[in-house]
Amino acid sequence: MNNEYKKGIFFALGAYVLWGILPIYWELIHHIGAFEILAFRIIFSAIFMIFILIIGKNQRQAFIRDVNQLVTHPIQLVAIVVAGYVITINWGTFIWAVTNGHVLQSSLGYYINPLVSILLALIFLKERFNKFEWLAILFAFIGVLYMTLKVGEFPIVSLMLAFSFGIYGLLKKVVHIDAISSITVECIVTAPAGLIYVGYLWQQHQLSFGMNMSSFWLLFSGAITAIPLILFSAGAKHIPLSLTGFIQYVGPTIMFVLGIFLFNEPFDINQLITFIFIWIGIVLYSTSQYLKMKRRPITE
Repeated sequence: MNNEYKKGIFFALGAYVLWGILPIYWELIHHIGAFEILAFRIIFSAIFMIFILIIGKNQRQAFIRDVNQLVTHPIQLVAIVVAGYVITINWGTFIWAVTNGHVLQSSLGYYINPLVSILLALIFLKERFNKFEWLAILFAFIGVLYMTLKVGEFPIVSLMLAFSFGIYGLLKKVVHIDAISSITVECIVTAPAGLIYVGYLWQQHQLSFGMNMSSFWLLFSGAITAIPLILFSAGAKHIPLSLTGFIQYVGPTIMFVLGIFLFNEPFDINQLITFIFIWIGIVLYSTSQYLKMKRRPITE
């Protein structure tokens, strides 16, 4: 295992650990509403990414090149604008879920996400599944159905998180530009929506952002958003996608532990059974990824 490969694993692990502990960060901002948090997160993310471009000459040159490419390829431009708003829906759902006591549903959503991604690949990219992937999706479907019927709660938060992130990944397949350029464009095109919402709250005298600790922590939301994405992008360059598929379960596993032991969310036998169905699906999916890795040995 060479140094580049080790760095790839380290960066990817770092991204998913940070995503896993995000509920702790959002809990610090408990005096501000979820959608106001989202608006400021969008604005501060755009500011942070522009700062990255200012201090990095190579990134700045890559950004100019990539923007020119987007202008000459309208389909890619539309795809990245839509991707920016789809990931905003994902952010908003996650923030609302954490600040309203649904960390376990968030965890479930990110466990389901890879299975949703292969389902979207079947529908839109006409990819073929092996038997393990079909079984994985079947078990995930049974888990969602069980939760709906037995727990009496349709996992809307979980499915919104899983499908929004899956659609985001699908849209990003259309756009062939540098990862940091892509994140920057997404932040810039969604920033007007954040500014309009903040302006509306200010006009209605409903703005919570001000001289308080929640606002202080919110100032870091741009960096908190961008750093894991940058780490993930850096990691993905050096390790196979199939290995990333294994590492991605670090995030929801940390959320799962936090939901039970830190946030003390209710977790009964029916919810456990739901998670068991999802975990069986994950084992099957991971087995599929492992077999693919064996067929395509790492040559780095």
